[in-house]
Order: sequence, then C-alpha cells, then structure tokens
Amino acid sequence: METMQQIVGQARAAFNSGRCRSLGFRMQQLKALERMVQEKEKEILAALKADLHKSGPSAYSHEILGVLKELALAMDKLPSWAAPQPVKRDLLTMRDEAYVCPEPLGVVLIIGAWNYPFVLVMQPLIGAIAAGNAVVVKPSEICENMARLVSDLLPQYLDQELYPVVTGGVPETTELLKQRFDHILYTGNSTVGKIVMAAAAKHLTPVTLELGGKSPCYIDKDCDLAVACRRITWGKYMNCGQTCIAPDYILCDPSIQSEVVENIKATLQEFYGEDVKSSPDYERIVNKRHFKRILGLLDGQKIAHGGEADEASCFIAPTILTDVSPESKVMEEEIFGPVLPILTVKNVDEAIEFINRREKPLALYVFSNNKKV
Repeated sequence: METMQQIVGQARAAFNSGRCRSLGFRMQQLKALERMVQEKEKEILAALKADLHKSGPSAYSHEILGVLKELALAMDKLPSWAAPQPVKRDLLTMRDEAYVCPEPLGVVLIIGAWNYPFVLVMQPLIGAIAAGNAVVVKPSEICENMARLVSDLLPQYLDQELYPVVTGGVPETTELLKQRFDHILYTGNSTVGKIVMAAAAKHLTPVTLELGGKSPCYIDKDCDLAVACRRITWGKYMNCGQTCIAPDYILCDPSIQSEVVENIKATLQEFYGEDVKSSPDYERIVNKRHFKRILGLLDGQKIAHGGEADEASCFIAPTILTDVSPESKVMEEEIFGPVLPILTVKNVDEAIEFINRREKPLALYVFSNNKKV
C-alpha cells in the first residue's frame, strides 16, 4: 500500500514532467471527466441514494447538472482563461511588452464534503484540471458509497498519476495534510477548517476554505409571506437541511410569527405530502452521530411543528421552533439539519444588531417590499 508521501510525490513527479501544462491535455482530461459523468450517471445517483436518500430528480439537479455545466463552461472558456493578458506599462516597463501569464500552481489537494459528496469534489477538480495542476482528491469518508465510487471511477477516466484518489478517515487525512501542497481546497466545518489552515501554514500553502455558518432570514411585516415562506421552506429543508447556505433561523416581528409557521407548514405539506417519511423527495441525516447531535438541539424547545424522528433510518421530520431564546443551544452552532428556529425582533434595526453580535454568516436572506430595508 502506497504511503501518502509516495502518492503526493508521484503526483508531483507527474506534474514536473510537464504533460498537464498543454491546453490540449487539459481539454482531453475535462472531456474524459464529462464522459465519466454521462456514462456513470446511474451509479452516481445510486450512491447518492444510498448515502443521503436523495431522489433521482433532486440528486440530478443538485449534483450532476451543476458538474456538467461547470465542465461546459471550463472547456468553452479555457483558451481565454489561459491566454496571456497584456497589462498597462509604467516607467519600469515602458520599453517592454508586459503580460500576466496564468501558470499552474503545482499539486493541489481537494478535501470534499459529505453533504453534496459528488459536486463538491468535482467542481474544484474541474477548476484545478483546467488550470493545469496535478490534483490529489480526498472524498469524504462519511458518504462511503460515493467515496468508493469516486475512488473507482476517476482512475478509469483520468490520468492516474496526476489525479490520484485517497480514501479513508481522520488518520488518512491527517497524514495527507503533513505533505506539502501548492494549494488546498477544503469544504466543511470551521473546526476542521482551522486544522487544515494550521497544517497548510507549516508549508506556507495557500488555502481556499468554504465553511458554514448560521445564515439568518429576516422577514419584514410588509412582505408577501406566502412567497417568503415558500422560498425559505425550499432552501431550509432541501437535502434535509444539510446545505452550507441553508437558512439557519428566522427573525421576524412577533405579530407575524404564527402566520409564518402556518405558511411553512402548508408548504411542507405541498412539497412532501402528509407523510414526510415516505416521501421520495425528503432526504435523511447522513449518520447517527449527526442525528443525535441535531435531536439534542431540540431539548427544552417549543416545537410548533415536526419533531418526529427515527434513529434506525436517520429520519428527522421538518421541524419548526418558536419563541426561541438567543441563548439556547440551537442558536450556538450551525444547525445543519431540518430544524428551523424562529426568533422575534421588534424591527429591522434590532435584527441587524442581533446578526452583527454573532459570527459573520455565510449568507443572509431578506424578505421585504421596502427597498430601504
């Protein structure tokens, strides 16, 4: 069995050979990746179903369609992206021809996420290949079916020395992070993000971290509540709440709280029917550890809707909490599950103050007909 040092060393040797620098080679690899997605669509969808209970249409639109569009864009734009760009000359360069020439960085590490286990590996991989890099791919071990599939498929379609796949859990990732890379891309939580950044700092390796946060929704009294609640319901409960930019909590005036709840309940019934558990469109929590973590957030809370759970299938029903205290446990961490707390504020200024007192969110959703808001 190869060590992490050997895997990274082999990728670096392949990069140093220069074969991934030509646009023709990059285009060839991107086309091979496109062929893989098209030819193995059924296998990809089956892995998503097994890991997250994702239905066909939902899985295709969230995971496959985006990858195909990214590939089409990269192949269309690659010649212009890679072309030298002339820059304005100054006193030091006035007698020269000055250009900015895009150069491959070298060996890139991609650490994928489990909530969208295919697209969050493939999209950065597409960019790294297009830029002429070698790439070590580390899919999330939490979605074991997808990790196994990626490990099996990529060597069948891509250059095996330039684009190796590493599987495994924390020990393997820890060992991988000891190696020197030229860029690291990680999608996941802040705790692991700090570990990745600390490991990268030892080699002065630049990083791209896509981390989560508690993304608030502010609902103004004068907005169309039916439209606002429909959009929030879709964004919150899609993928069982396991989306980094999902609405985390709602801020609204006390006078509309009950109406917000009723609108969300009506939309949930429209989306998933009377029996959510039997709906083919409702996903599951990824594993029992996260299942127990999310259930723990409900302790002592006022449940206005939902709350049903089944540990055997990692099912947690779409849940709404009302009259939530800002100091409660559910407001301390990113929920990353199908639980939606509602907190009341008197006006937009109080909502802004509330949000600004906390860590900066990844996204913010505002529903209002007042443009000044």
